[in-house]
Amino acid sequence: MLNGIWLSFFIAAFAASLWQWLVGGDSEVFARLVEALFDMARVSVDIILVLLGTMTLWLGFLSIAEKAGLIRLLGRVLDPLFCRLMPEVPRGHPAMGLISMNFAANILGLDNAATPIGIKAMHSLQALNPSHETASNAQILFLVLNTSSLTLLPVTIFMYRAQQGAADPTLVFLPILLATTASSLAGLLAVALMQRLKLWQPVVLGYLVAAALALGILLTTLAGMSAQALAAASTLVGNLTLFSIVIMFLVVGALRGVKVYDAFIEGAKEGVSFTVTLLPYLIAMLVAVGVLRASGVLDAGLSGIRWLVEGFGWDSRFVDALPTAFVKPLSGSGARAMMIETMETFGVDSFAGLLAATMQGSTETTFYVLAVYFGAVGISRIRHGLGCALFADAAGVMTAIGVCYWFFG
Repeated sequence: MLNGIWLSFFIAAFAASLWQWLVGGDSEVFARLVEALFDMARVSVDIILVLLGTMTLWLGFLSIAEKAGLIRLLGRVLDPLFCRLMPEVPRGHPAMGLISMNFAANILGLDNAATPIGIKAMHSLQALNPSHETASNAQILFLVLNTSSLTLLPVTIFMYRAQQGAADPTLVFLPILLATTASSLAGLLAVALMQRLKLWQPVVLGYLVAAALALGILLTTLAGMSAQALAAASTLVGNLTLFSIVIMFLVVGALRGVKVYDAFIEGAKEGVSFTVTLLPYLIAMLVAVGVLRASGVLDAGLSGIRWLVEGFGWDSRFVDALPTAFVKPLSGSGARAMMIETMETFGVDSFAGLLAATMQGSTETTFYVLAVYFGAVGISRIRHGLGCALFADAAGVMTAIGVCYWFFG
């Protein structure tokens, strides 16, 4: 499937460029395509350089945690849930602890920690995979839940709104939380349907109900806080949690007789080798995304949607924010640029500006996550992984539109 999708990006870009040249008279379109090729290759290297540092750092700390037995201990917390959602993963397997840490980092918005931990978890799941080129059920579920990006504190979006002069930078907090919750739930349901997982089991329902109650308590607590207090609290909680985890790894490791420095170096070396193997996969995906954007395919799709919506006589204000939704699965930096452009064009507190911010926080960059996570373990046959991830993306976007009409319409 991935081969066909990747090829279709280039074919669609070439066909659209031919149309613009032969019909529209745009002779510069192919120059933009070639420029996009080299720009995306450069961006891929920039990403890898940043990822190299974070991967080396976190895999060093994870090596200490693994030798101290903390990963296995953390895995036991979610064992009852994941042994039902991922029946092929044995109870107490190290992958469970890594998956737990990855989800915790994503929920707190700690992207720099979540990616290296997630890649380590994918490697751990790959050790159980009987077919090294085909994604296992457990790997697909893990990937889809990552692309849905359940984040409780989207601090970066608050920051961009503040930079654009928003009266209340955290105004989109509840809409984003509802949208990202919907995308995560949709992703889980889609995978459960494809893999015939039994979500109605008492243990699974117990975890889901407990998560819903915890979310409700959090919302009740945060609802009474001012925008400034909320932003400050979110930053404090994230950074305090992150550094506390590092200290816990070091202290517990030392108490259990682990040579923490030697263990860190051992894990850090592994991080370097992991990161280097990602570059070809990342370049392949980002280059394809770049030419698709440069060819104008996304703009044409937006115009078609606006025409269709207005033809039915519906409110078409949401179309102004759709560039963010279209680009988000393909490029995180591109979606961020689209969000800022929408804010600048229509106003940071306009309906389009609020909706673009909500869409930006509703899901993760699906194709980037797919390229990095599956590329790290050499998976080329992704089965229903992409379909379920895009379904979660669509659920997040549709929920974002509905919630923004409800809150701001």
